[in-house]
Amino acid sequence: MHIHPFFYFYRMAKTKIGFGFDVHQLAAGKEFWLGGIKIDHDKGGVGHSDADVMIHAICDALLGAANLGDIGKHFPDTSSEFKNIDSKILLKRVSDLLVQNKYTIGNIDVTLCLQKPKIASFIPKMQTVLAGVMNISTEDISIKATTTEKLGYVGREEGVSCYAVALIEKS
Repeated sequence: MHIHPFFYFYRMAKTKIGFGFDVHQLAAGKEFWLGGIKIDHDKGGVGHSDADVMIHAICDALLGAANLGDIGKHFPDTSSEFKNIDSKILLKRVSDLLVQNKYTIGNIDVTLCLQKPKIASFIPKMQTVLAGVMNISTEDISIKATTTEKLGYVGREEGVSCYAVALIEKS
């Protein structure tokens, strides 16, 4: 029996996917951090850290793909160490953990659910910042945004949610 050469490559590298989701309440007077950048808005995320919903969803997607638990396991909101922490620090620690476990990031796909503000103009800067933290190409991180057509807590501008999928490889 002849075995196709691709089979040997497949056996050497293991591709895994992970899914992440996060949500944060929005409140007046709070800074609004999304994708590692501060966005001027009349409301911001409420959370133990800087409440960067996008980074938190990415962290969970990466940790899930590597079967390393979730963001709460590694950075509990009961710890004063993480109070008001810049979420880019958490993402860097997750990225370092992946490297320690011999994983590389293939790509990340993010969907942000937010009624306001519109973020299309901020996406290139988010991609640059996030890619720099994870040491990947900006081509390997896709960021999209949608509204909920004024339905639910997102539509009422009470909160923001984010979904992320990550592909990683181990060899």
